[in-house]
Amino acid sequence: MAHPLFTSDFQATPYWWQQAPRPQGDAIALPPTADVVVIGSGYTGLSAALQTARAGRATVVVDAEEIGWGCSTRNGGQISTSVKPGFAELEARHGAERAYRILREGHEALAWLGRFVATEGIDCDFTVCGRFHAAHNAAQYRRLTATLGTEPKGLETEAFAVPRSEQRSEIGTGTYFGGIVYPRHASVDPARLHDGILQRVRAAGATLVSRCAVLGISRDRGLFTLQTARGEITARNVIVATNGFTGKATPWLQRRIIPIGSYIIATEEISTDLMARLLPTNRIVSDTRNVLYYYRASPDRRRILFGGRVSLQESDPMRSAPRLHAAMVRVFPELAATRVSHSWTGLVAYTFDTLAHVGEQQGLHFAMGYCGSGVSMANYLGMRIGQQVLGLAEGQTAFDGLPFATRPLYRGNPWFLAPAVALYRLRDSLNI
Repeated sequence: MAHPLFTSDFQATPYWWQQAPRPQGDAIALPPTADVVVIGSGYTGLSAALQTARAGRATVVVDAEEIGWGCSTRNGGQISTSVKPGFAELEARHGAERAYRILREGHEALAWLGRFVATEGIDCDFTVCGRFHAAHNAAQYRRLTATLGTEPKGLETEAFAVPRSEQRSEIGTGTYFGGIVYPRHASVDPARLHDGILQRVRAAGATLVSRCAVLGISRDRGLFTLQTARGEITARNVIVATNGFTGKATPWLQRRIIPIGSYIIATEEISTDLMARLLPTNRIVSDTRNVLYYYRASPDRRRILFGGRVSLQESDPMRSAPRLHAAMVRVFPELAATRVSHSWTGLVAYTFDTLAHVGEQQGLHFAMGYCGSGVSMANYLGMRIGQQVLGLAEGQTAFDGLPFATRPLYRGNPWFLAPAVALYRLRDSLNI
């Protein structure tokens, strides 16, 4: 590509797809019936399908694109405890007991994914490397450190503070004002994780049908009929696992999901010495901005993968790459001459209460809304919703029955994002 920012072999596709290319469409017909139809072939859908298929239910997974085309193979591969609101905020909304259980689900999701990868023997570079959460101003550092040691018993994070004077032991930049390390957070190659789950779903006997968009869903006498781009299928149970791609076929859910674009670049290979200076501990990194950045070394520690939201409106990877590169250089000036080998985007799903939701609506089961932290929670809640379809008591979660709010006049087109992002950027520029 004739542009000084890009390498000669630049690709506008995820870096992760180099080792785990997306499978091309299965040359199979859509079955006319199933016990369970799962809409969406990302982490949520596959984890749910693994439960139902292994339990002997005839399970069909359909996707509007190729299998795993969405954010499950596009994300940064950073794994945290996934729940954004803190205890005080959740207690005010839902009471102390429910707040505690919601936050425990986040801890369990992280631990469960590590156990699942190990038990299933999935080769996906899963590493408990820890996360450095950087304060972008002095006020944010004070706010971060004030929370240390204040968690209720059973919700301890084992986090520790790193002041600005010691920051270079964690990250090779003077841009930040210190930060917090969460040692139990982890990283993974997201596409290889997805491929590992996909292999096990196929081995369990599930049928996967790509390029099979669901156009409508009806119900009669306890059975669902799905009209799709490849014909009709009837099933006893339907699981909606569409997250940021939730559309018109499920309008009630579409009104409750806010699709937001997130963008990532991968650099060309850099030297071992430079990587050791920039990210000496190999931790994943995030910061305290409302419009945040997140980044890490690639599993082989040869490239920086740098992500964030860099435009007021949705953009394409070619336009977002220069903006992400400029943001990366503000953190790491040594990378000014380093070119970009990959640039890509994906849709994450936010909710109006910044919580994931799982449950049942007019007979349709669903799990979605991971608010940008879905690697562990999507897999975990997918597993749980699969158990709920099977009628298993262990499928119950702290998210069951939470009010799933929308807003008047909202129909799934987030017209309010541009002014919201502009406001958040203004706040990020202030020392508050």
